[in-house]
Amino acid sequence: MTTDKIILGIDPGTNILGYGLIHIKGNKLELIMMGVLRLEKIENHPLKLKKIFDRTVQLIDEYKPDELSIEAPFFGKNVQSMLKLGRAQGVAIAAALSRDIPIQEYSPKKIKQSITGNGNASKEQVASMLKSLLNFKETPEFLDATDGLAAAVCHYFQRTPETTSKSYSGWKAFLADNPKKKI
Repeated sequence: MTTDKIILGIDPGTNILGYGLIHIKGNKLELIMMGVLRLEKIENHPLKLKKIFDRTVQLIDEYKPDELSIEAPFFGKNVQSMLKLGRAQGVAIAAALSRDIPIQEYSPKKIKQSITGNGNASKEQVASMLKSLLNFKETPEFLDATDGLAAAVCHYFQRTPETTSKSYSGWKAFLADNPKKKI
């Protein structure tokens, strides 16, 4: 069976939302694009949510992803921040649902673990691993873009037949076990 699908990954945020799109062709993973939606200049929270919804729908309509992978809000010290993140995530999910796109949610720790092999990896470590996996040179200005991309790649790793039959601690472990895979 040949796989051909596009995955949209989102790192929700109410100041900066990161996103990335990947294309899976067979067992080859390709970067389509990544970017950020900057919202820090918008004072009104409901207007930020509308922008998130509109941009997510725009990405879906333009790139036609088959699935959406989104980072789950994590519980920090500030409950208000978590509530705002949850709303941002919910609006992005609603945008995908409005276009009948299946959604999968992953914890930040799960995403980092799947990309780097370390659930406590820094944003810089995640970006560095994605650069080597997807062969891009420039680190984006905002690492939220690579965080969105990481959500998409994590979903790919969770869904591929190679990784559903056996569990891997990260990309390095997968490559060590599958040295002839075309990436």
